[in-house]
Amino acid sequence: MTAGPKSKRLFESAQEVLVGGVNSPVRAFRAVGGTPLFIQKAKGCRMLDVDGRWYTDFCLSWGPMILGHAHPKVVMAVQKAIREGTTFGAPTEREVQLAQKISEALPSVQQVRFTSSGTEAVMSAIRLARAFTRRNKVVKFIGSYHGHVDQLLVKAGSGAATLGIPDSEGVPDSWAQDTLCLPYNSPKAVEEAFGRWGNEIACVIVEPVAANMGVVVPQAGYLKFLRDMALKHKALLIFDEVVTGFRLAYGGAQTVCGVDPDLTCLGKIIGGGFPVGAYGGRKEIMEKVAPTGPVYQAGTLSGNPVAMAAGIETLTLLKEKDPYPHLARLTTWLANGIRERGLRYGIPLQVNHTASVLTVFFTDRPVVDWESAKSSNTDRFASFFHGLLRQGVYFPPAQFEAAFLSSAHTPYDIERVLQAIDKSLTSVGGRKHPEAKVPSQSKIARPHKVPAGL
Repeated sequence: MTAGPKSKRLFESAQEVLVGGVNSPVRAFRAVGGTPLFIQKAKGCRMLDVDGRWYTDFCLSWGPMILGHAHPKVVMAVQKAIREGTTFGAPTEREVQLAQKISEALPSVQQVRFTSSGTEAVMSAIRLARAFTRRNKVVKFIGSYHGHVDQLLVKAGSGAATLGIPDSEGVPDSWAQDTLCLPYNSPKAVEEAFGRWGNEIACVIVEPVAANMGVVVPQAGYLKFLRDMALKHKALLIFDEVVTGFRLAYGGAQTVCGVDPDLTCLGKIIGGGFPVGAYGGRKEIMEKVAPTGPVYQAGTLSGNPVAMAAGIETLTLLKEKDPYPHLARLTTWLANGIRERGLRYGIPLQVNHTASVLTVFFTDRPVVDWESAKSSNTDRFASFFHGLLRQGVYFPPAQFEAAFLSSAHTPYDIERVLQAIDKSLTSVGGRKHPEAKVPSQSKIARPHKVPAGL
């Protein structure tokens, strides 16, 4: 299945008035080839394109739709907020309510500042860390993406990696010189960096579970090691939980790993699908932000009442219904099913997953950092992606991105996508070997049915 005639016509028109025909590079399908689908609407875990074709969605707007698209309670909360006004440029009660929910869920976050995007949140957190420590250098990890912030768009993953452009033009050399790019999951590299520049490092920013070079899980003890190194050298530790916040668990990755960062960046889910970001941390740090401190940061639409309403309802449902165990079982079932089929079809692949996120890498190497992620056969991934698309399954159109599950997905959807993968793997050169033995650890219990009300 290729893009239908309406999607093709719209893309032709879009390229006349939008740069590359899109408003975010990865949407252009450059990494997988073909014409992007134009979506008309979505409900639950299904999307309908403008040509009337339905797809089971495992992209979920790149993560935020953890309850599925157009959840009725979120829609009702948004409708109520819109009737009262879409923006005021003044404080609202909803800002306080959502901030309280975030602080209750994340003990490391005593105060919050809302922004309109994850990029803004990261940019502001870096500025704050520099002001608080009176230092300039930032440690980041190769392959990690923290939004299109100038000083962090160096050796980036995600969209930049997909396009084969690890660095962006327009980033001054002076910015790059203050950004130390280290391999993910390498304590030795961190020790060496602090040994050389320890007195100049303002902060370490890390995705506690990398999701923008594909899913890469931190090795045991790695995050605690970063916490200890930052404390030792009086630098701040920033967790970029724009993807992992409220997706890996209620709160985020830090509630699972038991490591408290100094600052946390959030986005995606806390707006329930609306544009939003936030950063927060200890009160003594956050009080450096204007109007109580000298670090300036502002935004006319920050704390937008409609986004706040969607976020409040989303977090309320996540806390009350606790879909996380069910999502983890569904994701493990899907991951093990893909591994099993890789063996059956003789296709070398790795499936990295945790909680409700996963990535399929077409490589025989364990993927633990950007170097090993790059060993994935991206041509095979492109064939895999289009094979699934022909079967009505929409995965993220980029190798170095995560696929996501929602509480709207059911065991039926997992069975359906595994059947689609059977057919898709033949398109990447696989030949079925029914006698292939599957490792015993791939046998897991089937998930129970979806919790009521989700």
